[in-house]
Amino acid sequence: MSGLSFIKEYITKPRTVGAIWPSSKYLAKKMVADIDFGTAKYIVEYGPGTGVFTDRILQARNPDTVVLLIENNQEFHSLLTRKYQHHPNLNIEYGSAANLETYLEKNNIPQADYIISGLPFASLPPEVSAQILAQTKKHLAPEGRFVTFQYTLLKKDFIGEYFPDIEIKRELRNIPPAHVLSCKAND
Repeated sequence: MSGLSFIKEYITKPRTVGAIWPSSKYLAKKMVADIDFGTAKYIVEYGPGTGVFTDRILQARNPDTVVLLIENNQEFHSLLTRKYQHHPNLNIEYGSAANLETYLEKNNIPQADYIISGLPFASLPPEVSAQILAQTKKHLAPEGRFVTFQYTLLKKDFIGEYFPDIEIKRELRNIPPAHVLSCKAND
């Protein structure tokens, strides 16, 4: 998908596409930096978009690691399905991350070791964000991590209500620059 197609999706569906341009390789590197690929059995990605983070995950994961993508934008879901159709242990669901429990059960995933999120919490309705974060906390392994990026720290305290232990990194080499929030499952 070209940058112009990405812009079109952003303009027509701003609540499901939180950026005007795909994430940079630099942001992708920071988003997956805290994943222990040697031990991760289950990795979930919310809102993979065009697959910038997914590519990094698939390159680094063990072949036995199961990856679950949850995409709520039909154009991106179709693109991801075509792009990754031959990857083993990769499941792609069309729908909301608020339904995480349903998708985990459907794909026989007991819990997520890591959940990576490209969701625009600043533009999602608060009740949807709350449901997604509650599901994330409930289904994240005790030593797991939830990693999300946001363009502002406006929702940091809101995310902190579910994950009080947050490490923040800044990535300036992205359009626009972003904050990476790496949240520990344990309080």
